[in-house]
Amino acid sequence: MQYLPASIEISPSQALTSETLPGAFPLGTRVYITDVGTHSTQDMALATKRTTDLGYHAVPHVAARRLQNRADFSEKLKAYTQTGGATDILIIGGSPDKQVGDISSTMDVLETGLIDENNIAHVGIAGHPEGSPDFSDLVAKQSLSAKQAFANTSDAEFRIVTQFGFDAAGFIRWADGLPMNGIDLPGHLGVAGPAKLTTLIKFAAMCGVGNSMQFLRKNVGKLTALATTHSPEGVVGPLEQHVQENPDSSIKCLHVFPFGGMMKSAEWLHNRGSWVQQTAAASGSISAS
Repeated sequence: MQYLPASIEISPSQALTSETLPGAFPLGTRVYITDVGTHSTQDMALATKRTTDLGYHAVPHVAARRLQNRADFSEKLKAYTQTGGATDILIIGGSPDKQVGDISSTMDVLETGLIDENNIAHVGIAGHPEGSPDFSDLVAKQSLSAKQAFANTSDAEFRIVTQFGFDAAGFIRWADGLPMNGIDLPGHLGVAGPAKLTTLIKFAAMCGVGNSMQFLRKNVGKLTALATTHSPEGVVGPLEQHVQENPDSSIKCLHVFPFGGMMKSAEWLHNRGSWVQQTAAASGSISAS
């Protein structure tokens, strides 16, 4: 089996203080550092630096609607690159009801011109295979098209990093539809790491992934026996089979949300062999764009 490479996300607190973070992942793994608005720019920069110093490819989040203005974004980028050593960021919209300044969207962030000015080499943008309660499917397609057009003019390599989900067939339909809409960016598909069923339902509700909520509830009888050790293989297996049969697929990487704990997700990835292969490829997740 040709395993997909994998990235993972952790909190700034984990990046700053976790004693298990060193050696938890293969060197070169993309490790995303979440930003939910509870840590300062300096803390985020230091979290990025420690992650980078441990040999990982740190990816700090930037939430558009939590930026005051262009100057605020410039300050964050300088901190993340100069202090943290980052060459990669993930830009998300953030909560639509929490806009704090002049910037309202990912496109506003991109159009500042600061990505190329600060020599950012890689940029992740958000994707929503199940749609979003905050905007229509048409708006989502138009937004991705605008970001694709921007990516075509940028020196940075862009990728789409999606929200997590549990419906592999839905993921595949979404990814296969990207080229039909003129999108040729690689897709890094979000999957929930091993976790209790109740935890997964809680996060699905919090993150607005309604189809996943329905999928979980519809399959609750099948999943109850696995409630304490839910495995992502039911999602990941079909994705990897599809990629093996369709090597030109837009699906290039897994992005793991470790809802059941960072080390549980790390152990699952090590045990299934995908990170052994990734280590041999010397940062295969970065080659996935």
